[in-house]
Amino acid sequence: MHEDFTPPRWLRGAHVQSILPSLPLRRALVERRARPLLTASRELILDCGDGVRLQAFFSPAPAVRTRGPEEPQDRRALAVLLHGWEGSAQSLYVLSLAQTLHENGFDVVRLNLRDHGDTHHLNKELFHSCRLPEVVGAVRRLQFLFPAHLLTLAGFSLGGNFMLRVAAAAPGAGIEVTHAVGVSPVLDPANCLDAMERGWSLYHDYFVRKWLRSLRLKQRAWPGEFTFDDLISSRNLREMTQELVLRHAGYDDVDDYFRGYAITEDRLADLVVPSTLITALDDPIIPAGDLSRLAKPSALKVIVTETGGHCGFFDSLTGPGWADRLILRELQQSAAA
Repeated sequence: MHEDFTPPRWLRGAHVQSILPSLPLRRALVERRARPLLTASRELILDCGDGVRLQAFFSPAPAVRTRGPEEPQDRRALAVLLHGWEGSAQSLYVLSLAQTLHENGFDVVRLNLRDHGDTHHLNKELFHSCRLPEVVGAVRRLQFLFPAHLLTLAGFSLGGNFMLRVAAAAPGAGIEVTHAVGVSPVLDPANCLDAMERGWSLYHDYFVRKWLRSLRLKQRAWPGEFTFDDLISSRNLREMTQELVLRHAGYDDVDDYFRGYAITEDRLADLVVPSTLITALDDPIIPAGDLSRLAKPSALKVIVTETGGHCGFFDSLTGPGWADRLILRELQQSAAA
């Protein structure tokens, strides 16, 4: 379904929408607004099974009025939020959504993927995008820690891809998810890489720079275990992916690796958890043509806008953005159902 997202004229354009919301100059504004969330935050180290540990930050919602003995007691909702590739629980889009949900009564968990944020020391093996079992394990652990909560999920870019895959896997993993949302999720990673190579080099170079920083941190956290000198000198995303997939991800072929975390074709065909996929036709990283290759289970709502860029949907410098408000509405409706 198409929805109308009409930002102010000065915020229009795919690149403006993709870049401006995450600029460092915005951090002070976002963190000031998110101060209640950050003040309430405490670290969790989650046991995800098989010796894997992931870091998360839990922020309980502000106290709400205690209802009388004859009034129905609503179950609290827990929103688990996941950043994109080389982002973190401190990414501005995560903080903005987290505060929006927090101030509207949601308990919030901001989860870090392996080797994201300051977590390179927690697990020896390298991150890759097919490590779905440990993210499923993290969500299962959160359900154990908060058994009385309604569990909701939301993620951005690669995090959106992960959360939709978690939702698809949830029933088989014994996890009760009320709703899942993916914002600008990676659909077919092979086509994403092609798009970054064909498009404005800023996006390709941004991810190379962030990935190289992460690899250097991994080397320092595990001295003698990793040597990435050749990759650091390459500065080519395709070559880096090829080398690391073959050496560290257990795949013999990069195409098999990409298929391992694509959500096109029949990957979401058996989805039963109510889920919302939000994407823009002008996303410079996620080719809109891949939308036609998505399965169409009744549980999946696909919201497409003409503009919005990649993880943008940005119409305010200070307040919650359009995507924040939409996600709040989707999660509130499912929690109330």
